[in-house]
Order: sequence, then C-alpha cells, then structure tokens
Amino acid sequence: MRRALALGALVAAAWAATEAAEEATTYRKHIKPLFEAKCAMCHGSDSAPELGDFKEAKEKWMADGKGMRMDTYSHLVAYAAWPDTGALMRRLDDGKNTKDGKPGNMNKYLGKTDAEIAKNLAVFKAWVGNWTLKRWKEITKEELDGIRVAY
Repeated sequence: MRRALALGALVAAAWAATEAAEEATTYRKHIKPLFEAKCAMCHGSDSAPELGDFKEAKEKWMADGKGMRMDTYSHLVAYAAWPDTGALMRRLDDGKNTKDGKPGNMNKYLGKTDAEIAKNLAVFKAWVGNWTLKRWKEITKEELDGIRVAY
C-alpha cells in the first residue's frame, strides 16, 4: 500500500512538473509570435537599425517610423537584462510602476483595446519575470537574477 502511495505521489509530482514546464512563458512559443504581430513592423530585421545606428540618426529613423532592431531573442534580452537593462520594460509598462502613472511609449501598440494591451503586457511580464524599470547602474544582482527571459 505504501509503495502504491509513493508511486502515485511520484507520478503526480512528475505530472505537475511537466504541467509547470509547459506553462512557462518562452520566447519561441509566446514572445516571438506576439512580437511579430505587434512590434516587427517598426522593430524587425527588414528595416530597423541596430541600436548604435539608431542612436546616430535617431530623428531620421523616427521620422521613418522605425525603432531599433529587436526581432531576435538576443536583441530582446539586451533590452531586458543587459546592456540596456529595463529598456523593454520601461517602454511597454502600463504606468502602474511609475511615479507619474504614465505608460511607456510603446504600451499602446500592444493591442487595439485596453483588454488586449493588458493581456499582451501580461505575457511580456511573465516572460521577463522581474519586471523592473531600473537601468543597469541601478539594479541589484538579486533583481537581475530575477529576470528570466526563457528561450
């Protein structure tokens, strides 16, 4: 009887671990399709510049409706964790994490309705983990360790 209970507990634990792993928000499954639908038009590889090129001619790129390139996992991680810590979060944030309550300049592009924006923001927040608006010089190691950004 104890063996059956132990086996049952082991199977339940394995099932729960599998369920948790399947529910994890990942770049490939959740972020990439969302990015392609909502962000790639201005931040995709076809026309968006690398960050250095964008900074050198920011007005030109913005006049063309383009932002810096963010269409790969590596690009997005750079804007979430390092070297441009928190940049992704500052731009997508809904304002609930700011003193002035203003949303980030890209928040409105996450959807056509407030509900869609909130839903898509929740996906990004789940992917990032520690949703921080802090920059590299402000963030602690513990806070940085909380940024998950699973591939």
